[in-house]
Amino acid sequence: MTSYDEVVTGRRSIRGFKPDAVPQALIREVIALAMRAPSSLNTQPWNFTVVTGEPLDRIRAGNTERNLAGVPSSREFRGGGEYAGPHRERQIEIAKQLFGAMGIERDNKDKRTDWVLRGFRQFDAPVSIVVTYDRAIHGSDIGPFDCGAVTNALVNAAWSRGLGCVINSQGIMQSPVVREHAGIADDQVIMICVAMGWPDDSFPANAVVSRRKSVDEAAVFVGFGE
Repeated sequence: MTSYDEVVTGRRSIRGFKPDAVPQALIREVIALAMRAPSSLNTQPWNFTVVTGEPLDRIRAGNTERNLAGVPSSREFRGGGEYAGPHRERQIEIAKQLFGAMGIERDNKDKRTDWVLRGFRQFDAPVSIVVTYDRAIHGSDIGPFDCGAVTNALVNAAWSRGLGCVINSQGIMQSPVVREHAGIADDQVIMICVAMGWPDDSFPANAVVSRRKSVDEAAVFVGFGE
């Protein structure tokens, strides 16, 4: 067991996985630990659909085919559109790090397309955990906020057990495909998926560590008498 500090500071997003299966018992252990995350009034709105094998392959194929055919995204948990300012700058920074690690040149359209396709396939991870929340609370900001907390706890719990993850919205861009092959009920809203598996240490992008804002950039301290 690693310490909390080691997990938080050591964890990174994994985009290259070994093909080895992940035991169901280990995934259950990770989810149980993640569900210690706080939620508003202890509502615990989250649910998880854990997919592997042939059903996951069908999701990958359907998601990729529909996206390549130009079918508009049907993601149920809406994004915020295009980023600008410092948010866009940080987005570009991590893209440059990843493309540099993978040897993807700026003008190499084929390699850039291949990278996008990997995202549609959930980076070929052996496991996908689809995080959903109850439709009864759809429209409230607090439910998705709580699901964000449990998702953070999930990737950290996985890392503490030697598993790698990447929180991946590309893999659920075509929600009808995910619903059909994962058997997700209509009373659930699909929020995000987490690609999970054993990290492939030979995959260059797995070594990338994103730069984080400093405490001085992110925090304001009030009333401390300094």
